[in-house]
Amino acid sequence: MDYTTLLFSLGFFAFCGGLIDAAVGGGGLVQLPALMHAFPKQSLATVFGTNKMIAMAGTLSSAFAYFKKVTINWKLVLPTMLAAFVFSFFGAMSVSLIPKELMRYIVFFLLITIAIYTFAKKDLGQIHTVLQAGKKEIALGILFGAMIGFYDGIFGPGTGSFLLFLFVKVFAFDFLNASASAKLVNVATNAAAMFFFIPTGHVIWLAAVILAVCNILGAITGTALAMKYGSGFIRIFFLILLVFLIGRMGYDLFF
Repeated sequence: MDYTTLLFSLGFFAFCGGLIDAAVGGGGLVQLPALMHAFPKQSLATVFGTNKMIAMAGTLSSAFAYFKKVTINWKLVLPTMLAAFVFSFFGAMSVSLIPKELMRYIVFFLLITIAIYTFAKKDLGQIHTVLQAGKKEIALGILFGAMIGFYDGIFGPGTGSFLLFLFVKVFAFDFLNASASAKLVNVATNAAAMFFFIPTGHVIWLAAVILAVCNILGAITGTALAMKYGSGFIRIFFLILLVFLIGRMGYDLFF
């Protein structure tokens, strides 16, 4: 396959990844495997760095769109963003230290747990609570932001879904407001990881720039769908995505 055809094929996955990530998170589980397959001779860090650059463009685009339409609880979201930013950088620095297979098994069983819980709780994410962020809520935001940020830096796929679930379950946001807040935190984690990947030369720039445009187009589409159809649509889409992710990861792990 020549390079132009390869980029065209990857562009499709980048568009789909941007669309899914903008609506419910988890676009990396569509985009990252495609990049790993397309660039088998590149180091894992270079593939991860390229993926982060592409994803950051789409996430920033959707975060900006949500920001114009949804009121953000900055007192809660900002500390979560800062914790996620710092620990995402440390995660990126540790990308070669933790066995990826172990991480894949942990994520696989976490996704199953989240899917079962979301399916069983029919009212989850349908009602938005205007949260008064006190010390407890801010501390929880920092704790979970640090954990998810580190995970995003060192591995990444599914981060948006974990953030969405955090804001829905822990902070009682509806899915629309949770999606908006999750995007802002995800921008922070992606940006922090790039502070490591760019200076160390772990980005395939031509592919990253072209695929970033495709990812942005997907993100614009996904954000528009989420805004139009609201929390009910996002919940259904979220469950469909989880089933897909569980099936995809399960196949890779056990077959």
